[in-house]
Amino acid sequence: MTKTTPEQNKALVLEAFDTLFNKRDYDAAQRFWSERYIQHSAHIAPGRDGLFDLVRTLPATLRYENQLILAEGDYVIAHGRFSGHGRPAAWIAADVVRFEDGKLAEHWDVLQDEATQAESASGLPMFGDRFPGERTAA
Repeated sequence: MTKTTPEQNKALVLEAFDTLFNKRDYDAAQRFWSERYIQHSAHIAPGRDGLFDLVRTLPATLRYENQLILAEGDYVIAHGRFSGHGRPAAWIAADVVRFEDGKLAEHWDVLQDEATQAESASGLPMFGDRFPGERTAA
């Protein structure tokens, strides 16, 4: 049984997400996800294959960016943005991952479309310090 620390788990989640969502390296991604992976998302088929198959159907422009990652014990919560998936708005996600034997063993998520400035009741961006489509100062 492999036991990882919360700091190792955070690094593993970031590397796993980059490998699967950004690099689309399915062979390498297998080393991060348990063969017994449990998927709790209503829109993703069960198991590691369900997740990998979903990613295969998404455009090659899919991109994951992380803003915040927290860990305690065997659990990690990653706050990030999924863009380039072919829908009008990026998804802002809180992904909760449980580790077992050094691999991602279970997953829950909360997703919502990223609000534009016109859509934001608070006037604050949901991710980072800018609204979608805003340019950075040169």
